Amino acid sequence: MDSEPTFPPLLSGRAVAAGEDAFAAALGACTGGDAGAGDVFWSRSQGVMDVAVVLEPEVSATRSLQMLFVAMVAFGDSFGAIGPPEVGVFYRWPNQMLINDARFGEARVGLPDVPGDTVPDWLVVGLTVQIHPDESGPEPGHDLLNTSLWYEGAGEIDRTMLVESYSRHLLTWINKWGDDGFKPVHENWLGRAIGHDDVIDIDWNGKRHKGKFLSIDEEGNLLLKKKKDTASLPVADIVVRAGA
Repeated sequence: MDSEPTFPPLLSGRAVAAGEDAFAAALGACTGGDAGAGDVFWSRSQGVMDVAVVLEPEVSATRSLQMLFVAMVAFGDSFGAIGPPEVGVFYRWPNQMLINDARFGEARVGLPDVPGDTVPDWLVVGLTVQIHPDESGPEPGHDLLNTSLWYEGAGEIDRTMLVESYSRHLLTWINKWGDDGFKPVHENWLGRAIGHDDVIDIDWNGKRHKGKFLSIDEEGNLLLKKKKDTASLPVADIVVRAGA
């Protein structure tokens, strides 16, 4: 039975058909003036949790990109509240979520095409999580780079449980961010970040970068210590800009 999720106060669910991209639906509604703060677009797909939340920031476009990390931290806590205690969620900059070094989900963010110091009218933060193995992909166990909650021992968790838990924890983390700034989000995310304090090799915008993963800055940019200097890789490069 396809039970619909129940959302906490301040959030309102808007279902999209199975197979439809909730993030794209939210962006389309925002650009068309048919969405507002607190609207949660969620897919009826059972094998994937696909959710996109509409926000109306009161800060600059640059600072509002911190919501990408708020979303990942919120999911980490939400899964921890309902998932097996032995299954841990980790993050890979800029937007991937992993279990046992394999990707099972990612976050996305979209906003109007405005200058970084301008307060955008809206922002969409999306999250996609593979609950069951992708039927179009390799057999479970044959793809070492990607996984699913089912394969990692959390198959008893369904989409509705995840959507409800994530929605509650997202509100909690948005409130914490509003009260305390980016610091608690930064600390939580960095504490679960793959490669932190180690030398990593990353392909960014078609160029290889190798260096010690120092941290992320206030804008969410990756700070890499190289032989001669410190490089900053911009998280803004993955932002979907409506109207661009």
